[in-house]
Amino acid sequence: MKKLAKETWKEAIFPYLVYVMFFLGTGLISGSIVHMPLDPKKYSIVLVIGMGVFVIASLLNETVIDKKHLSFFSTVRLVIFSLLLSIGIGMISGGIQHFEDVLDYAGYLIPGGIMLSLISFLFKNNIKLGLKKSLPLFTIMLLLVLPLSYTLKTLAASMPKSEGHSHSGGESDHSEEVSSSTVVEENLNNEATSNNSFYFTANEEGSITKLDSNTNRIIATINVEGSIHNVQISPNGKVLAATLVPKSDGHDDKGSVHGHGYILFYNSETTELIKKVNVGNHPAHVVFTDDNKYVLATDSEKNTVSVIDLSSYKIAKTIPTGEGPHGFRISNDSKYAYIANSESDTVSVIDINELKEIKKIKVGNTPITTAITKDNTKLLVTLNSENALAVVDLATDNVTKITVDQGPAQVYIQNNNKFAFVANQGTESNPSNTISKIDLSTNKVVSTIEVGEGAHGIVVSGDNKFVYITNMYDNTVSVVDNSKDKVIAIIPVGKTPNGITYKN
Repeated sequence: MKKLAKETWKEAIFPYLVYVMFFLGTGLISGSIVHMPLDPKKYSIVLVIGMGVFVIASLLNETVIDKKHLSFFSTVRLVIFSLLLSIGIGMISGGIQHFEDVLDYAGYLIPGGIMLSLISFLFKNNIKLGLKKSLPLFTIMLLLVLPLSYTLKTLAASMPKSEGHSHSGGESDHSEEVSSSTVVEENLNNEATSNNSFYFTANEEGSITKLDSNTNRIIATINVEGSIHNVQISPNGKVLAATLVPKSDGHDDKGSVHGHGYILFYNSETTELIKKVNVGNHPAHVVFTDDNKYVLATDSEKNTVSVIDLSSYKIAKTIPTGEGPHGFRISNDSKYAYIANSESDTVSVIDINELKEIKKIKVGNTPITTAITKDNTKLLVTLNSENALAVVDLATDNVTKITVDQGPAQVYIQNNNKFAFVANQGTESNPSNTISKIDLSTNKVVSTIEVGEGAHGIVVSGDNKFVYITNMYDNTVSVVDNSKDKVIAIIPVGKTPNGITYKN
């Protein structure tokens, strides 16, 4: 029995395990190569592990299964070219499996992987072809891979880009991810209004409240299953976007469903759901470009921002940011997005034309959201743990700070650039209940206005007459008369109101 077990191990189980290691290593390598731009630190570790597994499998195959006695030089050669071979195979495999996800460089991955794996294979196995055989072989290979590269890049250029890490291809219609359809509930106690100006609140318990700006009465409630964190109206006023993290038995410790956070798009007039687009794990804020070409959404868990093309509702690019990307605004010329990275004390500057991060600006501790003046010269950033507002001169990136109240969350600049307003949230155990009004010509706080507990979201009406604030711990919205710095209305909305947006 002992002999039989030994022979079974030697002839079947051990070769099988080595065989599995080859493919496991290749799989880890291919996955890490295509996902590397999204999280370089994480996928570098995966790449090293995959390469290690592949090399060990190569050594075991040569020395144990094939019983070769390798010299030191042969061992070194085997290790080096096994590593290169594994990378080459991973490039081919990853490029093929995720072609739609890595359109930008699939045209290099696959042809490059073919050449690298071929050369590595020859050197790893010490195959000496000589000049007469090598020259025609590599001439033929170049004649194959160069047209292949051109063809793949041409094909990629003609295809809409998708999000590289969600494995969902952008727009998703899987009803199990949003387990109940969006429902519009008309408030029968409110009279119908012909007013065309509204504001919307994002309520964390899973709803969006639509209110009439003339009467400050609720017109409709959009109910979904999951957590709504942020809302944003499009520049033309026709589309409302909202971030949704669905609830599921499969959620992680942050309450998100892996890979299944959404941006929901609604008709702002009828509140009809137009589209839902998958944007990763934990979408935070969503903002439209002023030219109505793109909408951007941060994923605070994956440290990325997704750029959605509004002509197709497809993801054009997913761009790595700093750690913990949260709130942001886009310059008035639609060229740059300024994203607050709450876990890395920086603001990522995204070039929207080039679809890439061009720099990070160090601003201070725990940046939450940003705002930018109409002339694109001054950037404001709330610093939650410093109880301050950072003011960044965008010509020099110099930072000055203005002290505000406890735990500042969102900041908003009225459209004539005269005043900025900061909502001071505090914490749930020690909530703040104020907003700070700042004169941007002097960078001084000119008024501190008491609102509800946990002031978080803030927006100013198009005529600059009113300021609207969500109070997270009161489940209300406060309306402030901007000329009198006084609350004139308090409206109960959904539970834990967060983001807020205004439609003229």
